[in-house]
Amino acid sequence: MTKACESCGMPLSKDPGKRESDRYCSYCYSNGRLFYEGNDLKEFQRVAYERMRAQGTSPILARLCTHMIRYAPRWRKAA
Repeated sequence: MTKACESCGMPLSKDPGKRESDRYCSYCYSNGRLFYEGNDLKEFQRVAYERMRAQGTSPILARLCTHMIRYAPRWRKAA
């Protein structure tokens, strides 16, 4: 089992939801599919930033976390 989501990089130990996959967090994967199925890194970062801000994450932390998405296994080739 991986220790971080392969799509967004969030530590799986911090996932507040019920995970359906050993590779992805509950935000990125539910109902048997990825939340964002596209392959546009910048668009995914924008969507992740907006969701984090809507949940009350500070702008600075949200920017840092979304910047780090590029290093998640799913996006390494796209960066």
